Amino acid sequence: MTEKRIRVALIGVGNCASSLVQGLTYYYNGAGNAPAPGVMHEEIGGYRIDSIDICAAFDVHAGKVGRDVSEAILVEPNNTMNFAKVAHIGVNVQRGVTLDGLGRHLSKQFSESSEPSVDIAEELKRARADVVVSYLPVGSQQASEFYAEEAMKAGCAYVNCIPVFLASNAKWRKKFETAKLPIIGDDIKSQVGATIVHRVLASLFKDRGVHLNRTYQLNFGGNTDFLNMLDRERLKSKKISKTQSVNSQLAEPLSSNDIHIGPSDFVPWLEDRKFAHIRMEGTGFGGSPISIDMKLEVWDSPNAAGVVVDAVRCAKLALDRGFGGALVGPSSYFMKSPPQQFIEYEARSRLESFIRGE
Repeated sequence: MTEKRIRVALIGVGNCASSLVQGLTYYYNGAGNAPAPGVMHEEIGGYRIDSIDICAAFDVHAGKVGRDVSEAILVEPNNTMNFAKVAHIGVNVQRGVTLDGLGRHLSKQFSESSEPSVDIAEELKRARADVVVSYLPVGSQQASEFYAEEAMKAGCAYVNCIPVFLASNAKWRKKFETAKLPIIGDDIKSQVGATIVHRVLASLFKDRGVHLNRTYQLNFGGNTDFLNMLDRERLKSKKISKTQSVNSQLAEPLSSNDIHIGPSDFVPWLEDRKFAHIRMEGTGFGGSPISIDMKLEVWDSPNAAGVVVDAVRCAKLALDRGFGGALVGPSSYFMKSPPQQFIEYEARSRLESFIRGE
């Protein structure tokens, strides 16, 4: 392993945390200088994937609190694929705060821990955490703001993987700037997920002179994220995040009548698999019609973890450099709702410039 380390604290030990933790085992000692399948960057600022250590984890699930992270990631309702056997880490899941973190559907899936919540900031300090990764359920506005404040109290960088607007909110950006701590957000954009595929296709239409008239993206899956989003009140921020991410690639954003993007249903037997159906209807040369219908199938959580390992390393690199506030370049490439939207090739260029320190 490399000498440079990154100490990461997890907020939520669900499927996404499971894939991230498994990935640290799967890519242990990397693959030398050869590109490893599933990895966008072998090294970022001297940090490899095996530079990342889990130092703390917080959850409210009675079956996870008090257990080693390596065991907690296997507790139901977690149902993502198991692609690596994780050895005992020596880090127990601690009782976090609930606030609005449990929706009415999710709360029926498990018992909430009767343990009192710990002092999050103090535990982050004790664990000497560098980066906090938020995997809270969709719709957790109060909980997200609480954990962001606790991370700042503890002097940690923050990676906001959910569609609660922090990095893209001027007030919260200012808080992190004042604290001289970096934040990457908001709402993780998977490696090859529905949003980035839809964005690239929308950009392709624009670049090739085809006018996009209307489009939809329908998603369904069997993990707790889709179960949680059956509560339409908790779904609002997700729909906003995904819709503006695609609309940002167009010269003129589509009206709400002509674009529909968002999760549509929960199918339990799909487990952590996600299906996305995308349709695009446009006008080409001479007014001729053109349409695209496509279907994407992925394992949802590993698809996201491949981006989080880069986001964590960029957050630590910003900490090393003493940067505070939202990281525009990394956020634009890693997230659906960054502080500034760019077309994908420019977002990637800005990410690479950040990594090089330009």
